[in-house]
Amino acid sequence: MASLFSYSLRNMLARRLTTALTVGGMALVVFVFAAMLMLSEGLRATLVLTGSPDNVVVLRQGAKSEMESSVDRDQAPLVESLPQVARAADGGPLAARELVVLITLNKRGTTKPSNVVIRGIGPHSLELRSQVRLKEGRMPRFGTSEIIAGESIARRFSGTGIGESLRFGLRDWTVVGIFEAGATGFSSEVWGDVDQLMAAFRRSSYSVVVARMNERDGSEGRGGLAGLRAGLAADPRLQLEGKRETRFYEEQSEMMAKFLGVLGTMLPAIFSLGAIIGAMITMHAAVANRVREIGTLRAIGFQRRDILRAFLMESLLLGGSGGAIGLLLASTLQLVTISTMNFQTFSELAFSFSLSPRIAVWSLLFGTGMGCLGGILPAIKASRLVIVDALRAA
Repeated sequence: MASLFSYSLRNMLARRLTTALTVGGMALVVFVFAAMLMLSEGLRATLVLTGSPDNVVVLRQGAKSEMESSVDRDQAPLVESLPQVARAADGGPLAARELVVLITLNKRGTTKPSNVVIRGIGPHSLELRSQVRLKEGRMPRFGTSEIIAGESIARRFSGTGIGESLRFGLRDWTVVGIFEAGATGFSSEVWGDVDQLMAAFRRSSYSVVVARMNERDGSEGRGGLAGLRAGLAADPRLQLEGKRETRFYEEQSEMMAKFLGVLGTMLPAIFSLGAIIGAMITMHAAVANRVREIGTLRAIGFQRRDILRAFLMESLLLGGSGGAIGLLLASTLQLVTISTMNFQTFSELAFSFSLSPRIAVWSLLFGTGMGCLGGILPAIKASRLVIVDALRAA
């Protein structure tokens, strides 16, 4: 086996140009394949990381997003009074009533508008989101028209830097701080006092109530998520449901992630046909140019299966090399941040490509599979050559 591997490797090196072109074609296909999967994974990871496993989001029954949900003013205190809601340091409920609305802002240096999420927050909102940290400036004072912007928004949209102002809801709002939220969706939001925003947008109800649960796990105990859901269902005044925050935001990514996943499978599948044909042509040419070598190998004792293995090994090396190079190129995309529309909220969401071990394995298998499919027929042809005919070849 070692001698066959050495033989295959030396033949690849002897045909450098042909090998490079074949490997390059496969690498480009694997690059597209890995990039689409990384795009889907990056979107999913961004939205999942937005939530905390300790928190529960209470929203209207049947609502799929915060934009569709409404929690009446008289319902919010009832939710906060449930025994499953943890207590804050001041003895009150560790919960926040929040409002989510969309506004249109122009991107910096252009007149191109895009939707941006405005989130009305309560005094405990920052405490409930441990991934959010004030980066510059200060927090907005409640009862005023002050706002803070996520760093992704401040970097890309006009009027969202510290000291700048925005006009929406028939008011002028002053940006007093910039916050960072890591690789989460909060970086693409603007925050302000929930009561001031409700007045500005003439809203009579909140979008959701976010609360910290007494227990982190989803047990059936009184303090768990199941207990909170039972408490909501038992009160006829509440037509609400509770979801763990991580699960809630994961659902937001499912539609877009599925679309990118299907696209990431179909496009490389089409492109891979060309790469497989290229590998097949390369291996057929290798068989045609090495007929005498094959005859010599057979004459000195190598069996048909050994010839088959040698040429299959060569094609697998081509595919594996292309897969590794394509994956390496795709890994550099992790340095790139892009933005797209969130299909659930119709707002702009910034996120990065994310390379996971699962994507790396699938990419390498995809490249190796292309090599195998492209080399199987030429390898069979090489193994079936007759020794005498092969030795007579010029």
